Amino acid sequence: MPEKLTEMLMDVWTPLIILWITVLPSIYMAPLNQSQILPSGSSIGLSGLSGEQKVLNRSKRGWVWNQMFVLEEFSGPEPILVGRLHTDLDPGSSKIKYILSGDGAGTIFVINDKTGDIHAMKRLDREEKAEYTLTAQAVDRDTNKPLEPPSEFIIKVQDINDNAPEFLDGPYHATVPEMSIVGTFVTKVTATDADDPVYGNSAKLVYSILEGQPYFSIEPHTAIIKTALPNMDREAKEEYFVVIQAKDMGGHMGGLSGTTTVTIILTDVNDNPPKFAQSLYHFSVMEDIALGEPIGRVKANDLDIGENAKSSYDIIEGDGMDIFEITSEAQTQDGIIRLRKPLDFETKKSYTLKVEAANVHIDPRFISGGPFKDTATVKIVVEDADEPPVFSSPTYLLEVHENAAINSVIGQVTSHDPDVSSSPIRFSIDRHTDLERQFNINADDGKITLATPLDRETNIWHNITIVATETRNHSQVSRVPVAIKVLDVNDNAPEFASEHDAFLCENGKPGQVIQTVSAIDKDDPKNGHFFLYSLLPEMVNNPNFTIKKNEDNTLSILAKHSGFSRQKQEVYLLPIIISDSGNPPMSSTSTLTIRVCGCSSDGVVQSCNVEAYVLPIGLSMGALIAILACIILLLVIVVLFVTLRRHKNEPLIIKDEEDVRENIIRYDDEGGGEEDTEAFDIATLQNPDGINGFLPRKDIKPDLQFMPRQGLAPVPNGVDVDEFINVRLHEADNDPTAPPYDSIQIYGYEGRGSVAGSLSSLESSTSDSDQNFDYLSEWGPRFKRLGELYSVGESDKET
Repeated sequence: MPEKLTEMLMDVWTPLIILWITVLPSIYMAPLNQSQILPSGSSIGLSGLSGEQKVLNRSKRGWVWNQMFVLEEFSGPEPILVGRLHTDLDPGSSKIKYILSGDGAGTIFVINDKTGDIHAMKRLDREEKAEYTLTAQAVDRDTNKPLEPPSEFIIKVQDINDNAPEFLDGPYHATVPEMSIVGTFVTKVTATDADDPVYGNSAKLVYSILEGQPYFSIEPHTAIIKTALPNMDREAKEEYFVVIQAKDMGGHMGGLSGTTTVTIILTDVNDNPPKFAQSLYHFSVMEDIALGEPIGRVKANDLDIGENAKSSYDIIEGDGMDIFEITSEAQTQDGIIRLRKPLDFETKKSYTLKVEAANVHIDPRFISGGPFKDTATVKIVVEDADEPPVFSSPTYLLEVHENAAINSVIGQVTSHDPDVSSSPIRFSIDRHTDLERQFNINADDGKITLATPLDRETNIWHNITIVATETRNHSQVSRVPVAIKVLDVNDNAPEFASEHDAFLCENGKPGQVIQTVSAIDKDDPKNGHFFLYSLLPEMVNNPNFTIKKNEDNTLSILAKHSGFSRQKQEVYLLPIIISDSGNPPMSSTSTLTIRVCGCSSDGVVQSCNVEAYVLPIGLSMGALIAILACIILLLVIVVLFVTLRRHKNEPLIIKDEEDVRENIIRYDDEGGGEEDTEAFDIATLQNPDGINGFLPRKDIKPDLQFMPRQGLAPVPNGVDVDEFINVRLHEADNDPTAPPYDSIQIYGYEGRGSVAGSLSSLESSTSDSDQNFDYLSEWGPRFKRLGELYSVGESDKET
């Protein structure tokens, strides 16, 4: 308690003592030292120079002064006196007036215009404004005329320790690796003080740790934070909360302080090995599990995090190292055991494995701490499952001769149930692989038999699939491919490779090779083909040709003599027997056609026809073809010309739909009138020629013969063209012989409901009443002309 009381008293009295020491010299010494205005020519006795009074002579000046000072944050009952202005022109009367202007004049600083005393009216803050520049001037009180030029001076605000240090960047966060040695750098903090760093110790800072010891330390002047304890373990404590203090006045009593916090997190290093959660793992698995499927998971825990916690798994011992594999999962860091090879409960029912987990990244600084790995034992029990049948072989290859008898056994497949129950097996053929049903299989013993004849030359290989099914569980099915190869037997006779036509020149020589032929055999003997050629027995003494076997298994036909002639015999037929070397041997007879041809002197065949022999000398086949082509072309041109002329001379016939003129239909039957429908077919009158679907155009040439006009004299060059055209048009209009001729069309149906009534001349002639056609003029200009024509006709008849 006494110590705390003493500290409290010191905190109260220290500012007062500082204020006393700072303020009193400013008040009482300033007028006597630097702030007093001295009159020109005056002298001040200076002591301490030589023991004698010395005189200081000055030239005449209006103002002599230095800076003034005022203490910040001073607040007393009265304004504080900053300084006093005085001029040597002031005799002590009241005729001089002092005027103050500049920063804060009249508000912050006020001058007594009679005495020149300057007072501070407000509380000043150096951190807000450190100095003020003002201007002083002495003027006549009555006239306000300046007695001397104005002069500037500065009032400086003296600092006091009124600002505490501040951490502008706080709070702080930092990291440091775990297990670091003492003195490892963590971070650096910085505090600022608004007080004057030049005047006193108000801005001199000292740093210290209030919380966070003994783990961390701080340099008092540099504020660098370091580790203070070795081997701090992140797994034990990861985060630390440190409080840092910055104190001014050099850390002495009475100084102001500020604090900040630093959160320090230990980062991980690989200082912990992986550790299995248990030393023994048990798993069970069905024997029919698919390859690659997971069987179980093991876990090795690592207290580290991130990359330092990654582990790899491996099987290092056990009787199932080739049956199982283990991999690491990136997300969970589990070891997953998977199946590599099929399991068989009947063969082996359990496996024992030794699994190891090791860190992937090892820090060499901690390798001396021990091996960063761990092991565990894994026991796997195989459980029985109902398995499908198993064939004795994954594939079968069978061979059969193509002449094998129907129902003969080709081969056999075997299968068994691997389960303990050992269900019987039934065999079948997948008919999708044997669409022609060439094979059968015994359902009980798996013997494959032939169902239809085989032909190696048609199909050498037959691929079928055999299905094995358990009789107790039909869902358990297995399949196996069976390849059946058809073996060759000599069942095909050799024959010519192609139909040969040999050509023999009339000017050939004896012994000349006419043709070389080759033979083929559809069979495929093991040692290859070897053919024998011979002539028919009755052709052995053939006077014209002979044969010769070549080393390359071909046959050459040779002429025995020369002088062959097309006129004598154009074609020779030479039968040849071809035999193979099979067992039994097969043979066939092929006939070679030999044509006698005309050849050039160098043996090039030119013509093999008899007719060609009588052609003029020098006229080749190409020339004949060219002549024939020219003849055909001329015939085509003539036909086209005749066709065009025929089309040009045909008259212009207008179709029925386009015939706008009337036709005259003549018939000798008078008929019984309109009411008589039995004497003749009215449809025939309506369209007598339309029965066959075609109405010919019948134009009647008038009996009047138009006299030909006399030839006109040549028209002079100056004739009027319009007049010439009109004359020709008038002649054509009045020429009854010029086409088109007028024709009459008789309509068998007049229509119904016509307001005009019947226009038939036949009907009109049966009536005894006179006809008046004047009303037709009311129907328009067309009917008006018709009425005039009929009126003229009636008047002529009356006359």
